[in-house]
Amino acid sequence: MPSTVEHLRAKFDHAIVAAFGQEMAGTDPMLVPTSNPKFGDYQCNVAMSLTKALKSNPRAIATQIIEQLEIGDLCEPPEIAGPGFINLRLKPEYLEAQLNTILTDERLGIPTVDNPQKVIVDFSSPNIAKEMHVGHLRSTIIGDSIARVLEFLDNDVLRLNHVGDWGTQFGMLITYLREVYPEALTTADALDIGDLVAFYRKAKVRFDEDNEFKEASRQEVVKLQAGAEDSRRAWAILCEQSRREFQVIYDLLDIQLEERGESFYNSFLSEVVKDLEKTGLLEENQGAKCVFLDGFQNKEGEALPLIVQKSDGGYNYATTDLAALRYRINIDKADRMIYVTDSGQANHFTQVWQVARKAGWIPDDVDVVHVPFGLVLGEDGKKLKTRSGETVRLRDLLDEAINRARKDLEMRLKEEERTESKEFIENVAQIVGMSAVKYADLSQNRTSNYVFSFDKMLSLQGNTAPYLLYAYVRIQGIRRKGEIDFKQVGTEAKMQLQEDAELTLAKHLLQLNEVIATVATELLPNRLCQYLFELSQKFNQFYDQCPVLKAEDAQRISRLGLCDLTARTLKLGLSLLGISVLERM
Repeated sequence: MPSTVEHLRAKFDHAIVAAFGQEMAGTDPMLVPTSNPKFGDYQCNVAMSLTKALKSNPRAIATQIIEQLEIGDLCEPPEIAGPGFINLRLKPEYLEAQLNTILTDERLGIPTVDNPQKVIVDFSSPNIAKEMHVGHLRSTIIGDSIARVLEFLDNDVLRLNHVGDWGTQFGMLITYLREVYPEALTTADALDIGDLVAFYRKAKVRFDEDNEFKEASRQEVVKLQAGAEDSRRAWAILCEQSRREFQVIYDLLDIQLEERGESFYNSFLSEVVKDLEKTGLLEENQGAKCVFLDGFQNKEGEALPLIVQKSDGGYNYATTDLAALRYRINIDKADRMIYVTDSGQANHFTQVWQVARKAGWIPDDVDVVHVPFGLVLGEDGKKLKTRSGETVRLRDLLDEAINRARKDLEMRLKEEERTESKEFIENVAQIVGMSAVKYADLSQNRTSNYVFSFDKMLSLQGNTAPYLLYAYVRIQGIRRKGEIDFKQVGTEAKMQLQEDAELTLAKHLLQLNEVIATVATELLPNRLCQYLFELSQKFNQFYDQCPVLKAEDAQRISRLGLCDLTARTLKLGLSLLGISVLERM
């Protein structure tokens, strides 16, 4: 179902062409929803943008547009305000008709895209033998939400976990594994080496303090890259151990990913260098093979190189990323590639993509996007760390969220003199805890840093996951109290919007289509969070001002329809953020 904005855009396009000629076809009417009721529901700012082209007064332009504008089926007569704004107020009967249509639609009137794309979302990307820390939180949940939105619109999304499973550190780890678990290289049995982070630290101490160990580690890298069977087995043990630890966190966060680490592209690295040599872009500099970049300079003003093969013949992250890019374009056939990493990697990707474009590897119809995000800060405004100054383990942070949610729930149950089963308490604590962490992150503009506060994110008040979940729970309470079958309501309801609170809620419900389309384009999940928060606020105002179960028959059915649409919208919107709803809290 076309959104209200799409309806209005089509009508404005026709009016602008009728008023000023075919050459004005496709002019953006610059429609924006308004939050101030006195300005109506939408405001068109196109008159100001046309002033220069038409050499006319914007109010005169607005008047000419209105004379050709046929929107009587959608809006009250438009009004001109200020220097030339066109204010539009939707008719209740239009809103009622739109709501009646989506009541029985499982997708709430949101169409799939006309031309589905093959989209690769590269996110999470922890390093083998290192624990996932709070820095991985943002990439993981932002990437997951973007993938969910694009999947909902019927794009073919490949969720890739580009784990750091290759490189010189494995020489050190395998050498240490040979020392402490020699049987690992000769037995077929699975090996649990315990705390992998502690293992990594001990290996690093050996590497730093023992020159023989350091040399053995360097030789081990050569053996691994050459494909020595026992070295590969040791490497596989280390990877599998990390993989199991990562999966615990992915299960907690309900994240689905396909692992394709750096090692996957190892056999393609030499081709990257050879093909760059063929293009004539590759230059030798101090023994390394490089491509010099436009727009990147050192302090002396000289062009900076992107190294694709080191002087010792080894490769680096740039080589791997170039190989991955080529594979995703040529083999995966991606139309759009989205890389979700911290903002500190922006220059790296700009440089890699510049090289790839110079080499002609990125077709004009393939979109490559970096989705950057800021830091997670402690309440002191500094980078979030433990009291001992170490980076916060993601597993500890998630466990703490669940524990705090459990304590809050148990306290509330005691105050309300409610008795619930242990299973109920654990389920609510886990969903509320995980939802609070996800929503606190996703509700921020991802490009900004944000302050991590358990107290704020677990609050039942304000722009938090518990507040949104409670709005959904409140509607389920209406259903249970009235013994309502919402599916039956959907077939019976004929919307009747009489009160201001009903109209306000209805208008907001009909904006979901536009919001999801915006998130799919701008890749900013906070837009959806803000929409859902405002929806919860508007529903609570409706709930306070408009009796539902005590209303007369036709009005009762209509208001139950509004409750049902609100609940389904919340459930859908939260699912696109990776958040599950609760029937009771």
